[in-house]
Amino acid sequence: MNKQVFKYINIRSVLTLTLFTLIFQSCVPVKTVRDEKKDLPEQFQNIVSNDTTNSAQMKWKEFFNDPKLTALIDTALVNNQELNIMLQQIDMAKNEIQARKGEYLPFLGIQAAAEVEKVGRYTSQGANDANTDIKPGEEFPEPLQNYKVGAFATWELDVWKKLRNSKKAAAMEYLSTVEGRNFMVTNLIAEIADSYYELQALDNKLAILTQNLELQNHGLKTIRLQMQAAKATALGVQRLEAEVYKNTSELYNVKQDIVETENKLNFLVGRSPQHINRDSDTFIDQKIDTMYVGIPSQLLTNRPDIRQAEYELQAAKLDTQVAKANFYPSFTLRAGVGLESFKTKYITATPESLLYGLAGDMVAPLINRNAIKAAYYNANDRQLQAVFDYEKTILNAHIEVLNGLSKIENLKKSYEQKEHQVEALTNSIEITNKLFSAARADYMEVLLTQRDALESKLQLVETKKEQLTAKVNMYKSLGGGWN
Repeated sequence: MNKQVFKYINIRSVLTLTLFTLIFQSCVPVKTVRDEKKDLPEQFQNIVSNDTTNSAQMKWKEFFNDPKLTALIDTALVNNQELNIMLQQIDMAKNEIQARKGEYLPFLGIQAAAEVEKVGRYTSQGANDANTDIKPGEEFPEPLQNYKVGAFATWELDVWKKLRNSKKAAAMEYLSTVEGRNFMVTNLIAEIADSYYELQALDNKLAILTQNLELQNHGLKTIRLQMQAAKATALGVQRLEAEVYKNTSELYNVKQDIVETENKLNFLVGRSPQHINRDSDTFIDQKIDTMYVGIPSQLLTNRPDIRQAEYELQAAKLDTQVAKANFYPSFTLRAGVGLESFKTKYITATPESLLYGLAGDMVAPLINRNAIKAAYYNANDRQLQAVFDYEKTILNAHIEVLNGLSKIENLKKSYEQKEHQVEALTNSIEITNKLFSAARADYMEVLLTQRDALESKLQLVETKKEQLTAKVNMYKSLGGGWN
C-alpha cells in the first residue's frame, strides 16, 4: 500500500511539473535567428588547382630564414606586453569556467554563531519568557544568549540546463580568447617582420643617398671648375648645389626613420631602445619564395580570427538558451543540520539541542516579465551580431588572400621593370658624366639623369620591401604564424 501511494505521488509530481512546463513554454516569446553562412568557393579566383599544399602550415621559424629576424620574433613572444596581457585574459576566461561550473553543483557551508538578546517584558515574547520555568524555581535567562553550530546546503536543480549552458558558454569564450591570442601572435610576427624589412630598406636607401651625394659633389666640383674656365654658368652651379642640399636633407630624414623603426621594433620585442642587428647588404638580392595557398575551405581551420568568431557565435547561441530558460520555473533545495542552545553546556545535549530543516521551493516569473524579455531579445540580437561577424570574418579572409595573390604577382612584374630602369639609368649616368666633362652635355642633362637614377634606385628598394611584406601578409592571410 505504501509503494502504491509513493508511486501515485511521483506520478502526480511528474504531471504537475509537465503542466507547469507547458504553461510556461506557451508564454515564452519566440525569436528566430538565421543560421550562419560559411560557403566558400572550391578554388581561389584565377587558380585552377585542387592542390591542398598550404604555406600557412609552415611554422614561422621555417618560413623566415633570417636568424636575426627569428631571434627578434622569439624574444617578442616572451616579452611583448600586449601578448602577456592577452595571456592574463585567457587565464581569467579559464577561471570563469570554474565559477560557472560551481553554480550547478550543490553549495555546502558551515556556520557557527553566538548572540545575546534582550526583549521587552511587555511583549508577547517577553511575557512568555518571563513565565517560563526551565527548571522548578528557575526563570528563563535574561538577557537570552544563543549558540549555534551547523552545516547547510543549497542546490538549484538545473532542470532547463540553464546553468550547464552557461558553463558551456564560458568554455566557448575561453576557446575564443585562446584563438584571439593566436591571432595576436600572427599579427605580432607579421608586424615585426614588416618593420625588420622596413629597417633593411631604409639602410639601403641611406647607402644609395650617400653614394649619390658623392657623385653629385664630384659633379659640383667639376661644374665649378668649368665656370672658372667660362665653360659653365653660375646657374648650373646653383642648380646642382640645390640638388645636393635636397638629397642631404633627405638623408637626414632617412636617418630619423631608421631611429623610429628601430625603436618600434624594440617596443614590439618588449625591451628598451637599442641597436637592432640585421643584415642589410643582401636585402636587394633576397628571393621571393613561391607561396602555396591551398584551397579556400582551409581558411576556416587555419585562420585564428575565423575560429575565434566561430567560438563567439557558439557562446552567443548558448547565452540565448540561458536567457530563454529564465522564463521557466527555478527549483531550489535547501537543507541544514546543527546544534543550538542558549547555554554552551546544553549544546551537545541531543536530541534537545538538535535542529534540522529541509525545504524546496519553486520560483517562476508570472507578470511584469519585461526585464527577462529584454534580456532574451538582447541575447538574440547578440547572436545575430555574432552571425554577421562570423560571416564578415570569413569574407574578409577570402578577400585578403585574393588581394595578396594579385599583389605578389603584380609586384613581381613591377620589380622586373624597375630593375631594367635602374640598369639603363645607371649606364646613362656614366655616359652623361663623360659628355659633361667633355663639355658636350649641359648641367641640366647631368642633373636630370642623376635625379632619375636616384629615384629609380630608391623605388627599386621600396618595391623589394613591398614584395617581402606582401609575402609576410600572405602568410598571415592564409593563417600562418600562430603554430
